Amino acid sequence: MNNFKLNGSRQDIQVCSIKYVALDDTPWTINNSLVDHIPVLSTQLAVVIFIMRFLMIVLKPLHQSRFSAELIASILIGPSALGGFTFWKFEALKWMNLFPFDHNMLLETFGNLGVTYYMFLVGLEMDLSNLKHTGKKSWSIAIAGILVPFCVGALLFFVPILRDMSRRPSATGAVFWAITLTITSFPDLARTLSDVKLLHTELGRTALTSSIITDISTWILLAMAITLFGESRQSIIFRTIPIISFGLFCYFALRPAIAWMIQRTKNKQGKVSDRQVYFILTGVLLCGFMADACGSHSLVGGFMFGLIIPKGELAIEIMERTEESVTGIMLPTFIITSGLRTNFVYLLIKAKWPYLVMISIIGSLAKIVSTVFVSSIFGMSLKEGLILGGLMNSKGVFALIVLNEGRNIKGLDVNYMVTMVLTVLLMTCSVGPMVVLINKTGKHSSQTKLKTIKATSPNSEFRILTCIHSIQNLSGIIRVLEISNATEKVPICVNAVHLVELTERASAMLVVHDKLKTNTLSRTTSSEKVHSDHIFDAFQSYKMGNESSFVHQLTVLSPYTTMHEDIAKLAQDRATTMILIPFQKQPTADGGFQCDNPSIKEVNRHLLAKSPCSVGILVDRGLGPTKQGKPVFGGRSPGLQLAMIFLGGPDDHEALSYAWRMAGKQSVTLTVVRFRQHQAQIMPENKDNDENDEDSVGTKKEFDDDYINEFRFKSMCDPSIIYHEKVVNNSEELEKTISEQYNNFDLYMVGRGLEVKTPLTKGLIDWGDSSTLGPIGDTLVSCKYTAHASLLVVQQSPFASDVSLQRSKSKFEQRKWASPVLNPEYEAIVNESIKG
Repeated sequence: MNNFKLNGSRQDIQVCSIKYVALDDTPWTINNSLVDHIPVLSTQLAVVIFIMRFLMIVLKPLHQSRFSAELIASILIGPSALGGFTFWKFEALKWMNLFPFDHNMLLETFGNLGVTYYMFLVGLEMDLSNLKHTGKKSWSIAIAGILVPFCVGALLFFVPILRDMSRRPSATGAVFWAITLTITSFPDLARTLSDVKLLHTELGRTALTSSIITDISTWILLAMAITLFGESRQSIIFRTIPIISFGLFCYFALRPAIAWMIQRTKNKQGKVSDRQVYFILTGVLLCGFMADACGSHSLVGGFMFGLIIPKGELAIEIMERTEESVTGIMLPTFIITSGLRTNFVYLLIKAKWPYLVMISIIGSLAKIVSTVFVSSIFGMSLKEGLILGGLMNSKGVFALIVLNEGRNIKGLDVNYMVTMVLTVLLMTCSVGPMVVLINKTGKHSSQTKLKTIKATSPNSEFRILTCIHSIQNLSGIIRVLEISNATEKVPICVNAVHLVELTERASAMLVVHDKLKTNTLSRTTSSEKVHSDHIFDAFQSYKMGNESSFVHQLTVLSPYTTMHEDIAKLAQDRATTMILIPFQKQPTADGGFQCDNPSIKEVNRHLLAKSPCSVGILVDRGLGPTKQGKPVFGGRSPGLQLAMIFLGGPDDHEALSYAWRMAGKQSVTLTVVRFRQHQAQIMPENKDNDENDEDSVGTKKEFDDDYINEFRFKSMCDPSIIYHEKVVNNSEELEKTISEQYNNFDLYMVGRGLEVKTPLTKGLIDWGDSSTLGPIGDTLVSCKYTAHASLLVVQQSPFASDVSLQRSKSKFEQRKWASPVLNPEYEAIVNESIKG
């Protein structure tokens, strides 16, 4: 017979279960424990993980976080729902008892092990040195968000509505209630900010920094509460001295020893070895055991051990190897045990629900009211204060850990725990919809002025937003920036953005790097951060060699499905003239391309359709001069041969404007080739076209001729600019002309030109396979004669194209005398100037 002790609301209950053992004196039992318990545990995990994943899919359109699904799943498997059915009383349905009582010991043990490793990963993520870069506003909001909810939670705990009047509430339960209300989950808050597109705003940065302070503070409060209010019968002094001594030992003795071990045990390549990872993971168990022996909890030991691990390659490797198993397999067992302790049926019978709802609402409003008050002192609006307060109410798995630890040390009974679970559920489910509703309500309808390269003054600052998915995109984009002709009179402002997919993994929360303000809001050491640091160093080298360029660096975390919205909003907020993005395919050594990255392809496609400014797509094949040597930083690059293919349309205007700007660079030689259709082919094939169609064709030709005339007139004395004009009849002649006469350039620039419908591109569209690059761009990357060169495809904002065409049409109505080639007066001026 084995005895199990359960913590009841009034007293300890002794529960016995039948266990068959051998009749002799041997220590071995008849049944194999592995055969008896492991299948049950595996089935429990499978059911819970399935419910969680299903709820994540269902709740995602309602702007709910992952923790909402986990919390609801824990309630569903508890005695309030599925766990309350007694199907197993029938002989034929005994198999439906997924949570038999005699298996709870293994379930709780595995769950506690998962919590210990989860706390280790939390400590491993935290970098306390980041707190010194945090501003006064974030500190004030965080402190108010801790003190006010802590006091409100402690006071609500003593309200005589839920508790049994015969039992006096303890201060221990009040502390755990208060800590639960102060929690702000940093990973869940970051995901919410990304969903509502506030991650890269000033409000989002304030919320993130404040949540980091709150998160670290509440972990420390929990460790102190477990130590001070544990089940030990010793005095507070004798309970605190061992754990404090253990903490000092970890920091001053164990931490240097681990750093020494890392340096001495690296493999020959200087990388992290498997033995180092196994040693650290074993150390988690040992530190958890030592903390438990000191009168605290094993999770405190795991948290301390994670804090002292040096933040470097070893920490990255550990995160990459263990996080999925800890958060995806081990933590669900903890969620199961938490759900089995949550019985809403018992609360429904005992409590008065109006008062219960009132307590939950007051607890939820505590952090919102305190945040609104402090944010108003720093000049933030009521709308921003409400959004910030709602975000600071984001909860995570940490809330369940606090409540269960309070239950373990008998500070909370069933009533108090279920009440707080209900409050946490209300807080968590209201954050996403509340923020979305307030944000949409407060939006103004004023239109932001659309930015185009052509409309940008030649003497004004040129703003570019570059998007980097990986290190492979780095060299080509920096080379394009180098030849963009940054000068003291016309500087270039570069917003360098590292795009990282936002996943459910906590280690992906490196969030924002604003290197201009030397403010790192990261608390992670994931591989994405290493790539961001490498990208940062490359742009710093570019900045040092180009004094007329200003570089602002950012790391954007977003799901691929909405990444284009973050890029577009960032470009709009930064008043960007052009977005420079890499092509979704990587070139190969033989001139071909590797397979598509479908996620990046979708990002590019959506961005081209919704961008508020011009977009440039770079196909990088080692951009640089083909004969004079490799490009270098610092603006002293060797000569580069640039060709711009012009067929007409708004996209070609943007490409020519950017190429014209590049031609101002001393080392760049620009050749502009305009392909025109033969005069006999200009009229449309359908003779029945109405007058409106003819006017539209004339408007577009007038639009192209005027800009070409302006370009020729202003650049006729520039020896670095060459203009050619070719007349062709169809797409075959166009491709042949390019491959035979214009095949020796380092970089080709074209407009995307999907809106240009002429016989010159009709054949190219029919056999082309890349709508991202347009017909001419796809021809250039596919042709073997131009396979050595890089390509930059430019598209004007689709919203700006309509405006430009309307202006041109209005102008054409006033000037019907214009020639399809050149205005005669303008032609005479240009020819005389060229002859002179």
